Amino acid sequence: MTWNIRTGGADRGGADRLDQVVRVVNQQMPDVLALQELRGFDSDGLMAIVAGRVGMTPHLARSCFGQPVAVLVRPPYRVLAAGAVRRPFHHAAARVVVSTSAGPLTVLGTHLCPYSGGRRRMEVDWLVGALRRAPGPLTLLAGDLNSLDPTVDHTARLAGLSALYRRRHVRRGGGAVDTRAIARLLAANLVDLWPSSNVGAPEADGLTVPTRFGGAEFAAMRLDYLFGSSAVAERVRGCQVIRGGPADTASDHYPLLTTLDLGVD
Repeated sequence: MTWNIRTGGADRGGADRLDQVVRVVNQQMPDVLALQELRGFDSDGLMAIVAGRVGMTPHLARSCFGQPVAVLVRPPYRVLAAGAVRRPFHHAAARVVVSTSAGPLTVLGTHLCPYSGGRRRMEVDWLVGALRRAPGPLTLLAGDLNSLDPTVDHTARLAGLSALYRRRHVRRGGGAVDTRAIARLLAANLVDLWPSSNVGAPEADGLTVPTRFGGAEFAAMRLDYLFGSSAVAERVRGCQVIRGGPADTASDHYPLLTTLDLGVD
């Protein structure tokens, strides 16, 4: 499961949403969880506290300019290697290799730059390079990619955004919708797991922002993704956006969950 929990599950001057975040995770019980926007999780033991509440082992990557990200793994799965992808991401990228009966599964959890399409394209190239160095064919990229799908017409949707937020998703000069980051992932032969698992489903079923919490920077969009290698895509048994209950207000993003037939090593 991947989820942007918005500023560490707390808002300055607002309500603490972290209990709701924990409830959603415990309802879904993912074996591997990629979390983004972990403000404050790299101090005062907060990462360990939250990981303990959901029964998982955390692997956090600190940020150069933005907020940390983490990949958490639930026992009995064993972690063979873990660390950060060492490039100057706006936020960060965590790399974890999990032992499964199907072979090592390499998971990258990341949060791409929200402000610049050119920067996102560069960050995607770093991620593709890291996936190519994986110890086996089972690879998964999970996170808030802040990027739009090149197979969908976003023109009308973006027209409803203020100029401040619309420019995050259009290219400089011509104003064309910027879908380069996702296009590069597809060109690297990675499979976008939501559409590939939900052929014929309404596009609205895959949208991950905004939630009932709101978010002036969003139109109805799919910004959160799970991309798998062909070896992972062959093992997908479903992919869904988690809605309802505390997921509606715990963050401005909905979680995205896939089920893989891998087994425990």
